[in-house]
Amino acid sequence: MAYDREAAASYARRWAFSFNPEFYNFSDIGGDCTNFASQCLLAGGLEMNFTPVFGWYYISVNNRTPSWTGVNELYNFLISNRGVGPKAVEVGLPDVQLADLIQLELYGDDSFDHTPVVVDVGMGTPDTVLVAAHTNAAYRRPLSTYNYRNLRCLHIYD
Repeated sequence: MAYDREAAASYARRWAFSFNPEFYNFSDIGGDCTNFASQCLLAGGLEMNFTPVFGWYYISVNNRTPSWTGVNELYNFLISNRGVGPKAVEVGLPDVQLADLIQLELYGDDSFDHTPVVVDVGMGTPDTVLVAAHTNAAYRRPLSTYNYRNLRCLHIYD
């Protein structure tokens, strides 16, 4: 099924400042940003991959894969997935599209810590790429307002 970028972005707009009751809120146990990003991918029509441990799925708080909620685990899944479910390739910031993901290294520890969803690409610069995110709720937040040390842009394809 083709990735419906508009549907994913619409979901981000709908739930940026609240929590869909169908999913657990991970804000108090490590953050909810990647859970939210995964929900957006799902809302865009991408199929869950039910491969135990290394797939990408959410059934409940206690029945999910690490890639559903973990920043680096989601990256590893998206980049290496050759089966069912979303796939991604790293691109430069000027090449991001609506409903792609951006992962940020915030703390200078060589680990990526945050996964916002692109809701407007503008001119493809940090001032014009706008994102939605959970943990610190945001919608249409300019990427430039994050104090990040590094970023990686994940172009989603199916």
